[in-house]
Amino acid sequence: MRKTVRPKVVLCDLDGVVWLAHQPIPGSVGAIASLREAGIRVVFVTNNSFSTYDEQVAALGSIGVPAEGDIVTSAMSAATAIKSGWRVLLCGSQGLIEEIGRVTDDVVVAYNEPMAAGDFDAVVVGFHREFNYQVLTDALTAVRGGAVLIGSNDDPTYPTPNGPIPGGGSILAAIEKASGVTPTVTGKPYEPMALLVRDMCGDVLPEEMVMIGDRSDTDGGFARTMGARFAMVLSGVMPTADGSEADIVAPDLAGVVEILLKE
Repeated sequence: MRKTVRPKVVLCDLDGVVWLAHQPIPGSVGAIASLREAGIRVVFVTNNSFSTYDEQVAALGSIGVPAEGDIVTSAMSAATAIKSGWRVLLCGSQGLIEEIGRVTDDVVVAYNEPMAAGDFDAVVVGFHREFNYQVLTDALTAVRGGAVLIGSNDDPTYPTPNGPIPGGGSILAAIEKASGVTPTVTGKPYEPMALLVRDMCGDVLPEEMVMIGDRSDTDGGFARTMGARFAMVLSGVMPTADGSEADIVAPDLAGVVEILLKE
């Protein structure tokens, strides 16, 4: 049985854990402050590829949570799958556009008409509200033409105060189904995201980390990838922990933090 130690680092999901559509979940801001006051680093690990890094920092700052240098996004992980000089058809929003643009200058945004002619090295997919039949067709054409298919994440839904909406994984699934090509997915719970987090956390051991999230598949799976404990909250996508292999279950982030600080 795993020895329980107070963590040095808490890996914290954002959507469904800290906030819902940037509306703070009660107690979450104070819980983060309590962890930091106890000397525990909080690293926000999100599959949100929609917002830019600076937008994420600003949004957290606006609710009283400093976050500069403590955010890893699935857009950042997607960029690690791209090679310099690749021609990329991008089916995503500004966060993904910005991160892929750090690697290659040849980026074509799928929903900007008209689509540029020629072959692509990669099709990169994330959540975007502009997704439509033409974007699906352009992505299919590029993948069938030899482009590798890369998803920033495969989350089927995204939590909001009014209930779940389709997530980037639903868009990716449509392109996968149409093209018949299995994508490489880079965000939680997969290894490309884990590599970024390990690099950020330095010498911290897996048993000195706890992953807090609202999805047993994505966040729980990421905890297993990292070798860390998993704490599940019921404030996001999943209303119960049935079937989860979580080490800790609590109604919300504040409840998890209360347990962790007693260790």
